[in-house]
This record gives sequence, structure tokens and C-alpha cells, in this order.
Amino acid sequence: MNKATQWKITITLVVVALSLWFLYPSFQWYTKSAEEKQKLQQIEDPVIEKILKLGLDLQGGMRLRLEVELDKIPEDMEANEAMNRALEIIRNRVDQFGVSEPLIAKQGLNWIIVQLPGVSDAGRALDLIGKTALLEFKLVSDQTIGEDEEAPEGYEILQGRESGKKYLVKKEAELTGAALDNAEVKVGGNFNRPRISFTMKNDSAEKFKNITELNVNRRLAIVLDDIVQSAPNIKERIPNGQGIIEGNFTMETAKDLAIVLRAGALPAPVKIIEKRVVGPKLGRDSINSGIKAMTIGLIFILLFMIAYYKKSGIIAVVALLLNIIILFGAMAYFHFTLTLPGIAGIILIIGMAVDANVLIFDRIMEEIEKGKTPRVAIDAGYKKATTTILDANITTLIAAMFLFQFGTGPVKGFAVTLFIGILASMFTAIIVAKTIFDMITSERQIKELSI
Repeated sequence: MNKATQWKITITLVVVALSLWFLYPSFQWYTKSAEEKQKLQQIEDPVIEKILKLGLDLQGGMRLRLEVELDKIPEDMEANEAMNRALEIIRNRVDQFGVSEPLIAKQGLNWIIVQLPGVSDAGRALDLIGKTALLEFKLVSDQTIGEDEEAPEGYEILQGRESGKKYLVKKEAELTGAALDNAEVKVGGNFNRPRISFTMKNDSAEKFKNITELNVNRRLAIVLDDIVQSAPNIKERIPNGQGIIEGNFTMETAKDLAIVLRAGALPAPVKIIEKRVVGPKLGRDSINSGIKAMTIGLIFILLFMIAYYKKSGIIAVVALLLNIIILFGAMAYFHFTLTLPGIAGIILIIGMAVDANVLIFDRIMEEIEKGKTPRVAIDAGYKKATTTILDANITTLIAAMFLFQFGTGPVKGFAVTLFIGILASMFTAIIVAKTIFDMITSERQIKELSI
């Protein structure tokens, strides 16, 4: 056995071993029960970061189409700037919400598509994403106002978080949510309830200090989306730019409010114009159907290759199985998401991988018919077929790159699978299968090749 063959064997073993290593966390994860998975998610087990993720159509979740009301953006902001700002804020909120592999993208002039795989609490996600979250600090007037009275000039009447409670506050905010540097949930107060502790940026902290110093013994309303969350009394000057938002919060609502405050306010209201919820059962059915289609296709291809090409067909079968292992291993390593179109891409790759072996075997048979020995026929067959295989696969790779660049969602999933699968099929057909042939022919002189 020459050194070139030894190197090919080493490279093949390393690639296959690494693929199995990358796939092992996914095997561990998807063989666990739902209860075990939930426990690992609660403790944020690092294994979760290494698994092959499933898309919305396979594990269930939610798909939203949002419309940004561009007619309500600030006068000094352009529409494109508002869309980019809304996209950034929604992405920050979703990231902090803890959704795995979300898709957030612009569509058209004023739409944003949001896909949230694995989300089970649709109501909470909708509230988190769609909330404008305009936070304002407004001084409360000492003047009492009757039920039917109108607010005096420069003031407005706002509803309190508690039903029936109203506040007469200044129209102009002293500070907005843009002043916040951080917001986090803490438990405290008289009833030991969840509340949001916030810290202001350095320049805003100075302004907040001046506001509190000039308005001691007055109330400062903390207003979120025109609802007064609380209106604490200013007892003394607050020099450090820190404060607390109290209200009738649960731990979950307090966490969500802290998320939207950290991410910032949307530049304009967002309207949900389309909502699709995919249940986990439908996702399981899609996985089962995809696996069934892939298994049946694989069995028929394997039977055909062995029946038609005899012992050489077994080499093609080994190369094909390694191709699938390498494909899944690469997807797990790069943290790609497997979707239903991705499974369709895998089924297509199985056929394309065998096609490369068919080209090679037919070339080898042509050389044998010319009277060449098996060893010479194999070398000549691979040499002549490789150019054709490369030409065909490179054009498909280019198509996959364009699909990934300009496609969205499911189309990208198909493109990723196709791209990686083609590279893997070229490796297994040209390198792996040829190495097996070289091992067989180098150990003993073969007078007749079973092909």
C-alpha cells in the first residue's frame, strides 16, 4: 500500500470520526424523554448548544408577519431607518427571550417576518414582540381632577395599571427609556414581590438627579405605553440614576418587561397581520414522513447498486452511508437548522451521490471492455469520470449558493443541505470509494473485477 493511499485512509477516518463526534450530542439529546430535556433546558446544559437544531416545521413553534406602522414614526426619522431600528429591537427581544435559532427578517417595505421554533407560550411571545415599550418619566400634578373634567393645557390624563385609577401628568416627559442603561428583575418591597430595578446612563443620571432635586415631595409617574405603572413619591434627591418600577407583576411579566426595557422602544407601533402556530405533533409527523421517505429511497438505491454492480455496488453503498454521516456531522458542527425542505435536500443528495458512482463504474466497465487490467481500469475510470462529476456538481453548488443568498426560511434550509451534501458526496465518491478500490487492488492481484 503506497503512501498516497495511507494518507487517504487517514483523512477518511478522521473526517468520519469527527462527524460522529459532532453528532453524538444530538444523538444524546433526541433519545432523551421530554422530562429529561426540560430539566437540561432549565440548567442550561452546554450539550444543548451542540445539538443539530430542528426548524419551525419540524419541532413546532410560531410564525408571525408584523407590519410596522410607518405613518406613526417620528418626523425626524426615515422609513428605512425605522424598519432597521424595529428589526434590531425585535431581534434583541427575541434573543433575550431565549428562542433557539429564530428567523427575523424584513419583507417588503414595512413587514417583518419572525419565526420562533419551539415556542409553546404563543400569548407571551406575542406580547413581548408586539409591545411598543415606550417608557417615559412624567411629573404628576398635585391638582385633583373630576370625572368629566378635561386636562389643563400642558397636561394629560393617563390610566393607571390598577383599574379605575387615573393620573394627571405632564404631557412632556422628563426622561424616556432611551436614558436606561440596564433593567433587571429583583424581589423586594413590602410584599416581597417581583419588581424592575433600572440604572440610567451617566449623562441621564445627572439629569435625573436634577429632576428629583427640584421636585422633592412630588410624584414621578413611570409610564409604559401610556399606562402609568407606578407613581412613587420623590422623597429626596437621587444622585446615582437608579430606580425601581413597582406594580402587580408576576415573575414572568416582570422578566418580559425588563427584556423590552433593555432592548428599547420600537420606533412605531407594530401590528400582527398574520400568525401561524405549528404544533409539535405536526412537526413529529413531518419528521416521521421525511425519515420514511429517506429510508425507502435509500433501500431501493442500495438494492439497485448491489444488484447491478455486484461487489463494487457494496463499495458505493459504504460511500453513500458515510456521505450521510458526514452531511449530518457538518450540519451539527456549523449549528445549521434542519428543516423539512432540508430533509428533501438530503433525499436529493442520496440520488446525486449515487449518480457520481454510476458515472465512475460505467467508465471503469468501458476500460475493462478494452482489455485493461482491473487496477489500470479503475485508475483510468476515475480519471475520466472526475472531470464530469466536478463540472456537474460545481454548477449545482453555484445554484445552492444563489438559493441561500436570495432565498428565505425554508429555501435557505434546502440550499444549506444541498451545498454541504454535494461537497460530502464528491468526497465520498472520489476519495473514499477510490481508497477502498486501492486497498483491495494493492493487497492482491485481482484478475477480474466484480462490477
